[in-house]
Amino acid sequence: MFFKKLKNQTLIFLLTLFIIPQTILAYSDKIIASGETVGIRLNTNGILIVGSYDINGHNTLKEAGLKSGDIINKINNSEVNTVEEMVNIINTCNCNSLNLSYIRDKKTNNTTLSLYNDNGVLKTGLYVKDSISGVGTLTFIDPETKLFGVLGHEIADATTGDIIDIKDGTIFDSKITSINPSDRGKPGEKNAVLYSDKVTGKVIENTNKGLFGNYTSDINTSNTYKVANIDDIKIGDATILTVLDGVEVGEFAIKITSINETKDKLKNIQFEITDKNLLEKTNGIVQGMSGSPIIQGDYIIGAVTHVVVDDPHKGYGILITNMLEEAEN
Repeated sequence: MFFKKLKNQTLIFLLTLFIIPQTILAYSDKIIASGETVGIRLNTNGILIVGSYDINGHNTLKEAGLKSGDIINKINNSEVNTVEEMVNIINTCNCNSLNLSYIRDKKTNNTTLSLYNDNGVLKTGLYVKDSISGVGTLTFIDPETKLFGVLGHEIADATTGDIIDIKDGTIFDSKITSINPSDRGKPGEKNAVLYSDKVTGKVIENTNKGLFGNYTSDINTSNTYKVANIDDIKIGDATILTVLDGVEVGEFAIKITSINETKDKLKNIQFEITDKNLLEKTNGIVQGMSGSPIIQGDYIIGAVTHVVVDDPHKGYGILITNMLEEAEN
């Protein structure tokens, strides 16, 4: 009716250019809610400095102006990604120092790192690693695209808090052997055996909304739920899916106390654990529970991400739609 009132066809054409179609998201309207414990291995995009030690009274970290959390990406103008590559350069360069290129705060810097002889062995004085391993919970698998999401938050450097830049990674089978319960001011943790040879997926990215990648194993579509928008979520009873012993996924009661979108799309759901069996085993949220799917009725609504340190019975979750949107980027 609006266009019929316009007589100038050129004006009609110009106006139609400003009609913006709605963004069409590719994720499915039903996805698999997992809750399985998975081992995680991430290969860093470079060599991560995690500490230092003194050699004959010298601290090379301080002398070179380096910090824990810096990522070495070049040595003597050669790109490096593994500790083995670093060792090979030291053993073959016939030199007493290394020219390093490193990344800090997403900026590339250069410095010279002295090598010191310790009982006939040249040493850097740096503790470094090229991969990170841990345990988390698999949140979802999209049965159509086979995209998966884990954790619901980033893996960050313990010293700087920065998201670790990764080259690639894997998720693989894991088995919970015991749990250290949480206490006020001290989150507990799941203890697990990792089976790194039984890979189930390839990690593509590490973001503040989780780890995402392609699931490579067979999938079971029996545990499929509708994807909830924020308007579908209600204050009140819900459940989480997680593993407390072995590999069996259990369902445990929680109560959702608040829901909000938040500007950073994090900590959208606040909840309290009400399940007596879960509280007896864990005394609340523990490390390794991150990524546990949050279920309400026929919907998967989000994933567990954070514990309230002073009250581990309470925690936060991210909306499942925020994870799915991030997985597609």
